[in-house]
Amino acid sequence: MKKDTKMIRSKIVNDTIFYINKNIELNITLDELAKNNSVSKYHFHRIFKEETGMNLFEMITSIRLQKAANLLIVNKYSTISEIANACGFNSHSSFIKAFKKKFNYTPKEWKKDGYKKFSQEIIKSYESLEIKEKIEPTIKFCETIKCLYIRHKGYGKNITNTWQRLLSLSFELGIKNPIQIGIQHDNPTITLKEEASYIACIKVDEEKFPNLPILELPSSICAVFTLKGKYGDVLKYMAYIYNEWLPNSGYEAKTIPSYSIYKKNHFVDNNEFFELDFYLPIKVIY
Repeated sequence: MKKDTKMIRSKIVNDTIFYINKNIELNITLDELAKNNSVSKYHFHRIFKEETGMNLFEMITSIRLQKAANLLIVNKYSTISEIANACGFNSHSSFIKAFKKKFNYTPKEWKKDGYKKFSQEIIKSYESLEIKEKIEPTIKFCETIKCLYIRHKGYGKNITNTWQRLLSLSFELGIKNPIQIGIQHDNPTITLKEEASYIACIKVDEEKFPNLPILELPSSICAVFTLKGKYGDVLKYMAYIYNEWLPNSGYEAKTIPSYSIYKKNHFVDNNEFFELDFYLPIKVIY
């Protein structure tokens, strides 16, 4: 496969996954996705399946269910129907059926305490997800950020390889001292470590790189946690923020993913230490 062809296919898939996440509450169709990428429906469907190994609508449903599973835990004031609608399920019965098939619990059972039983085996795949001290955030409005990015599957140490590729690319593009951002799509207490979705990003001016994959972190009110530690600690903090701080905060999470802006990136630091600000997009309960 030619380099240009591979880049085009990669951009189609990356732009599509970003579009799905950004518009998760909408009825997303094959027609609009093919049109967005200026290809036929047949070619779009084939490219997506070959590049991801998944059927397009399997991917959409999987993303919706994973977001819904987290919101059912952390957004205790929202009803099951409200969460289903926010994640793009138009039919309450189809949401219950799909959720039960994936997690072996109905949304009601999951929201009550099913997620705790489900997470027991997952937590064993991590060294520990407990933190010793409570942490408190600053609540502030955060502007839109545009990023050049590379997707990575999993929350493991091999994220280092993805960061090395991205920083090599930034060097080739002449981007000096780029602002480094990590997007964490998944709550580590309910997502297997190897199945979680992570995105390595650097902040860029979109107009300078029209042919490269660019995503936009939308503006939002965020809870911003200033954190320090070593490799593995970020996931501990995430578990605390999602499962303890957020349900008792008077705020609820949005479908926008959390992200970290690194002052020191443990995936490229020789000693695996980090200093970062962790941003959780939130809305006020009223």
